Amino acid sequence: MMQSLRSQSELVPDPRGSLPKLCALGVAVVSVVVVAMLMPEMVVSWVSMATLLLSLCPLVHGIFLFVEEVVNQNNRYRGRSVLVRLCNCGLVRPLLSVVLSGLVLNLSGSPLPLSHLCVLLWLCSVLYAALRSLGVLVASEVELSDICETRRMNVAHGLAWSFYLGYLQLVLPRLEDAISAFCASHQSTAHLWSRGSKRLFILIPINANISHKLEDEDERVQFCESLPNSQLDRGGVRGRVYKHSVYKVYNHKGQAHYCVLEYATPLLTLHSMSQDSSAAFGEPQRREQVLLFFRTLTDILQRSLECRNRYTLVLLNDEHKGDPHYLSKCILGHLQQQNTEEYAILPHPQPEQTPPTIPGQQRGAWGGHQGHEGLMSDPSLMFSVDSPRTLRGPVETTDYSKSRHNGHS
Repeated sequence: MMQSLRSQSELVPDPRGSLPKLCALGVAVVSVVVVAMLMPEMVVSWVSMATLLLSLCPLVHGIFLFVEEVVNQNNRYRGRSVLVRLCNCGLVRPLLSVVLSGLVLNLSGSPLPLSHLCVLLWLCSVLYAALRSLGVLVASEVELSDICETRRMNVAHGLAWSFYLGYLQLVLPRLEDAISAFCASHQSTAHLWSRGSKRLFILIPINANISHKLEDEDERVQFCESLPNSQLDRGGVRGRVYKHSVYKVYNHKGQAHYCVLEYATPLLTLHSMSQDSSAAFGEPQRREQVLLFFRTLTDILQRSLECRNRYTLVLLNDEHKGDPHYLSKCILGHLQQQNTEEYAILPHPQPEQTPPTIPGQQRGAWGGHQGHEGLMSDPSLMFSVDSPRTLRGPVETTDYSKSRHNGHS
């Protein structure tokens, strides 16, 4: 089971890194260095011409897109400036690159005749726009996925934020009080609640297939009772009811453990979308979105102070069809992990011992030892019977101090 918990992190994909950008920059720098070594007098001209050619192609394609936005006037921009349309069509950056590379090429001199250069630039630009329109030069699935993840545009991002803001952020801060009220009314089951079980266990199956009754998935998971309801005014609904279900989870020895379980209900949306052909949402996309939902929800909850230590996300692998008790084993594995790792076991308090009295050492008025060894004992109140002393040298005992000492004694 511990191995199953460790493999949970292996199922969730990591965010894409910057390796393609580093490879592209590295190869470009090496190529420029090689050209500089072979043709040092023409390297600036060739680099500026290549940059001009590559920048002019998306610029021409962006102009065609801009024409579409201007001709078909609609409510998409709602009176916003033309600059917004230029940016949305991808014209600003290519235009700056074309201007800069054109100036450098003009100053350094073109490696080709002007007529040949103009024909090359024009043909490359229009052919690039045609190939983009025909779907030959389009962004790959990896690029689209990276763009959606970076800009938080996936379905999973919206579902995770909706699940947190519309539900978890409201109910998790009240969960501990609800469990305490349940234990107070069910004294016989109070000992079956461990410290790690007093939180909401959110089940996230990778295949997004959710059973409305957990008993149908695993007979060792049995419904017990519902926690006291929480009522909140939300969206015009007075006293909207939020409730949680308490389940008894049995191990292989028949021992019961109480905890609060429920599926992540946004997964029902992903599963329904994959079953509807008009959504164009297949099984591979559903699996990817479920894992992205798990990762996004984990990041959100880890940054939430009001939800900290009040939840546990349980990712259920869909490769367990041969084990009828997979669900109960996963839940008990998370319970065991939290009770043994997340909660520190405090040592038993040792009885306080009175430090021994050192021979020749006097005790203060309240039992504390005088001297530097007394700093390790309990604080005590002591009265000085000597006259004030200076720190510069030894102080001689005067007759006046002796008489005062005899008077006190």
